[in-house]
Parts: sequence; C-alpha cells; structure tokens
Amino acid sequence: MGQLIVTHIRALTFDVFGTVVDWRGSILRECQRLSEVDGITTDWESFVDSWRYDGYIGGIQQVRSGEIPFQTTDSLHRLHLDKLLSERNISLTEERTNYLNQSWHRLDPWPDTIGGLHRLRNKFVVATLSNGNISLLANMAKHAGIPWDCLLSAEITGAFKPDPECYKKAALLLDCKPEEILMVAAHKGDLLAAAEVGFKTAFIPRPLEAGPNQKKDLIK
Repeated sequence: MGQLIVTHIRALTFDVFGTVVDWRGSILRECQRLSEVDGITTDWESFVDSWRYDGYIGGIQQVRSGEIPFQTTDSLHRLHLDKLLSERNISLTEERTNYLNQSWHRLDPWPDTIGGLHRLRNKFVVATLSNGNISLLANMAKHAGIPWDCLLSAEITGAFKPDPECYKKAALLLDCKPEEILMVAAHKGDLLAAAEVGFKTAFIPRPLEAGPNQKKDLIK
C-alpha cells in the first residue's frame, strides 16, 4: 500500500477479503489443523476453494438473483460448510463446526496491510466496505490488529456488492460525495461498480490471493 497523493479524497473504503487479508492462506491453515489434531484427511485446498467460491461467492449470486433471501456472510459460510462436511463424510461436533466457521473471523493480514493503513489514517478516514457482516469484520480487526476508523458492511445496506446501494450508502454514512471516496480493492468488478457510482478507485494486485495455481488478471 504505497503513498497516496490525491488531495481531494477524504475517505478510503477497502474491500477486505483478499485485498486486506489473506483469506485462502488463513483458512487453509485452520483446516489443516483438523488433520493435525483430529486426523481428518481430505483435499483441504479444494475444500477451501469450494467454501469460498461455491459457498460465499455463489451464495451472494443467489441472494442477488433473488433465489435466496439476504443473509449474513456467516450464514452463507455455514450453509456451504455443512454441505462440504457432509459430502466429504467429515464428522465434527457442533462446537467444532461453529469454531471452524468462525475461522473467517480470524483471517491474517497481508504483510503490507497494517503499516499501510496506519500511514493512510494520518490523512484519510479508512473504512471497510465489505460483504462481510459487522461482527466478522470487528472480530477480524481485533485478531489482526487492523486499524479501521469505521466498519461499513453489506449487512447495513441489506444488499451485497456490487449492488450500487452498497457504495451509495457508504458515501452517505461517511458524509462524503462519491468523488471524495477512493475504493481500494484487488477485484476489478468491485472497482468498476464503485466507479459507476462516482467513487475514485485504486487497484491493489494480490497475485497469491486465490492460490498459486489460480490465474488472475493483474493488469491495472
């Protein structure tokens, strides 16, 4: 997260999963501990990828299409976790299953995250603008020491990004004009949607977000 010299920006809103924290590496480590502690064996990399892309991303698409009602990220994660455990014949107690689902609250930051945000806070308001629910974002910030000024979430709007209302509501709550906010993300769809509302945008390449074998468009 380098130096920002744009002077008319008042606030920076950040995508969190993948942009600020290493979701895949963090969740993979949590799952692999099940092998170490309980002797559970499965292909954890495909497990984690399905949990993220089929469960979370797929769940958001179902909400946005009207197939299922709006619900928190925690709920979407739990729905697909239960499905994955059943499909792979993995038996966990309710307590252990809930703890595993809460691993999304314990994601670790990328190496440049904490220092970069502290520097940016010297000049700008820095806030989340995430599809994660408030409790998830708050617990993650505590776990990782992420210095947010405030937490903005799809949970407040009742709609997931890239719905325009997410960005409009963020501007309203921050008391900023859209052009006074810089949306920061590692995902171009998020940035394009923010730009449509009038936000300025900054692309942060995270080539390892989706793992070593995943191909991503990292051209600005």
